[in-house]
Amino acid sequence: MVFDLTVAWALLILFAVFAYVVMDGFDLGIGILFPVFPVGRERDQAINSIAPVWDGNETWLVLGGGGLMAAFPLAYGVVLTALYPPIIAMLLGLVFRGVAFEARWRDPAHRAGWDLAFTVGSTVAAFSQGVILGALLQGIAVDERAYAGGWLDWLTPFSLLTGASVVVGYALLGATWLIWKTEGVAQAHAFRLAPRLGLGLLAGIVAVSLATLGLEYDYHRRWTQYPVVLLTAQVPLLTAILGYGFWRALRRRRELAPFLLTLGLFLLTFLGLCISMFPYVVPRALTIWDAAAPDASLGFMLVGAVVLIPVILAYTGWAYWVFRGKVGHEGYH
Repeated sequence: MVFDLTVAWALLILFAVFAYVVMDGFDLGIGILFPVFPVGRERDQAINSIAPVWDGNETWLVLGGGGLMAAFPLAYGVVLTALYPPIIAMLLGLVFRGVAFEARWRDPAHRAGWDLAFTVGSTVAAFSQGVILGALLQGIAVDERAYAGGWLDWLTPFSLLTGASVVVGYALLGATWLIWKTEGVAQAHAFRLAPRLGLGLLAGIVAVSLATLGLEYDYHRRWTQYPVVLLTAQVPLLTAILGYGFWRALRRRRELAPFLLTLGLFLLTFLGLCISMFPYVVPRALTIWDAAAPDASLGFMLVGAVVLIPVILAYTGWAYWVFRGKVGHEGYH
């Protein structure tokens, strides 16, 4: 086919995953940072900044996971079998965070406990997502279209590094979101946190990139072989440029620019991930064409996706527009 349905679905799932990282990353980051904000107005401002949108942000996780199951069922079965522990940890973290988010307002007598659950759930979810990413990059053992590894093959120094880097990155998204959405003491606190977290994210990007080149799979060839290096070298160059712009924006006390520049850094790391993995959905084992459902199924589902995704984008954009501007500290319920 001139129009490759498999590639179209791969792009749709990549879009859903990146949309989830962008939209749920900053509210997970606020949960990670929650203990550093004093009890009272600062915490209330932080949580009110995401109150109207946090649950809708997770729509993209459902779309990405559901799309993977429907469009690439073989990859879905292999990945879930290989990564059950971090996936279950991520889901439990999201459940704890969601319950704590609502209960801290409705059960003020136990607010300290719910705040702890909010932080732990957010951190566990973020760290698990990073571990899942690291486990995919380092490769999953597949034999005759089935997972052939052990229960803890995903647990390596590399996956722990990617997990920690994602936690720092989400925390930076949370800090820059608060710079944009809050004012007064909470905003000043976020301004103080952002430079250190920005340095941590850039250090994590460098560390993960160098560690990736040392993996068994031929990532180093994809990034260093001439003439491909002329194209791939633009990714670290643009990362350095955005990093410099980030520091300038913080020094000039810009409110929106640090958040947008942090999203740009995430976009570049996502682009780097695509360069490293394409056309594999499970590196060294399964390409997107190996794992894809029949074209008839892909085409049927694509019709629904073409209708559904614009609707999701429309109501998400409307929610952000309605709740634009700075937030206060009063409870949202």
